[in-house]
Amino acid sequence: MNAETRVSRYSQEFDLPVRGDTITADRYISREWMDLENKHLWPKVWHLGGVLADLEEPGDIIRHNFGKESVIMVRQDDGSIRAFYNSCPHRGNRLVLGDVASVNQITCGYHSWTFDLDGTLAKVQDPDDFAGGSPCGRVHLSELRCETWGPFVFWCMDDDVAPLHEWMAPFPERLAGYGLDNWVRVLNVSADCNFNWKILRDNFNESYHLPTIHPELAMFINDGLPTTLFEMYPSGHNSMWMIGHQATTRTDYESGDVPAGLAEAAAAWGIDPAEYKGRTGDIRQAVIEAKRRLGAERGYSNYANMSDQQLVDYFHCTLFPNLTITMSPEQCQILRTEPHPTDPEKCIFQHWCLYPPVPGMTEVYTPVGMAPLEHDAIHRHSAYGDGVSLGFVADQDLSIGTSQQQGLNSRGFKGCILPGQEKRVQRFHELLNDMVLGKEG
Repeated sequence: MNAETRVSRYSQEFDLPVRGDTITADRYISREWMDLENKHLWPKVWHLGGVLADLEEPGDIIRHNFGKESVIMVRQDDGSIRAFYNSCPHRGNRLVLGDVASVNQITCGYHSWTFDLDGTLAKVQDPDDFAGGSPCGRVHLSELRCETWGPFVFWCMDDDVAPLHEWMAPFPERLAGYGLDNWVRVLNVSADCNFNWKILRDNFNESYHLPTIHPELAMFINDGLPTTLFEMYPSGHNSMWMIGHQATTRTDYESGDVPAGLAEAAAAWGIDPAEYKGRTGDIRQAVIEAKRRLGAERGYSNYANMSDQQLVDYFHCTLFPNLTITMSPEQCQILRTEPHPTDPEKCIFQHWCLYPPVPGMTEVYTPVGMAPLEHDAIHRHSAYGDGVSLGFVADQDLSIGTSQQQGLNSRGFKGCILPGQEKRVQRFHELLNDMVLGKEG
């Protein structure tokens, strides 16, 4: 009997087993599942709260609303950053109502209780009207853990979760060569969506949808299974390396003219696509050599610390449970879905794009068109379906969400049937079972 041959390719070092748990519909539609996630999942992970560019001076604040929760991150006088629940200890009123702020003290808009930047109560009305004397200096905002990586600031609700850099492993090491620390967030868009947050997470945990939902990408990203490398880590995170600057091997693009997307990428580095007719697969190496030769003079100082693979390929890093970082040498995309505060069949989608600050470069090409190379040059919130783009590829991903949510409500849906290349989807849901249900299977 012949041994089974897998078409999809998993790293020998990072290929973890799955149990085969049925992926049930209730996790996408029921309030019971949503309540269990709020209790057992979300407190146990690190959350990306914002970017350090919004926290340059003491008193600068970022607010991050997450589900029913709200957290503020505050730059301190000593340069550190601390995070607090955005709730006044007097009677619970939210303290900061905007996404960003810059203050000398944090003042509640209800009764003007005023807190120093370190969360200590500094002033109240009628301080002598409290049993035991004035609460000033004795009452503090409830604090959360807060740590940074690259240009990002994170917060966590649980003291037992591993430190951020350990929790993120192996990505801090894997991404070090890109030099992300000073990259600029140019695109900052988000939208309310009519589907559960896990629907898009499933989508980002597989590449099975690329030929059907993103056919244009096949012109310059090879989505062929033998060339795509999947990895799964003990932490629950996973990744996918896709060969860039090479057309898909699912179709014969090798023997004819260079396809449009690949031709454009080659021409950007002084490579004549006409010279590669009938050997389009050679363009990838030509781009590597051109970037090595021309990168520094074009201002891409980060190229010197990057591997050949990083210069031309796409590294999709999926952090459990709801954050994806997609890396290319000139762009970092953040793709995240967060739960709706009350409705399990809705979520909030966020799309950020960061770019290296290349000297002399004033504009960059974003997923929604050209934009100034400036912090949050494009910043907006919308509702998906209102005609406001969240990025061409992101729009395509989101397009399937509502119809899938509707289908998951069908009595006819009995559980997912997955090919081998969707093993990361299977493991994601088994990890959810372990955390959310508190048991295996």
